[in-house]
Amino acid sequence: MHTLALRAGARVAVIADEWHNAFCVVTRGRVRLELRDGEPGPVLGHGAAFWLRGTGARALHNPYRRTARVRVITPPGSQVL
Repeated sequence: MHTLALRAGARVAVIADEWHNAFCVVTRGRVRLELRDGEPGPVLGHGAAFWLRGTGARALHNPYRRTARVRVITPPGSQVL
C-alpha cells in the first residue's frame, strides 16, 4: 500500500497490466479519471473508493489547485507505479 500525491495539474498514466489489482481511495482532494477515448471521466472526491479495472481509464488527473492524495492498495507481491 502506498499514497500517490497528485499536485495541481498532475497526471499519472494508468497502465492496465500494472494497475490490474489496485484498489484506490481518494483521501484528500479530487481526481478525474481520464478515459481512453480522450473524454473526461468522472470526478472522484474525498472518500471515493474504486477499482480501475474495467473503467477504461488511461490516467488519473488532478485538474484542481489543491494536491490530491490517493491511497493505492495492492495484493502482496503486486507493484503499481
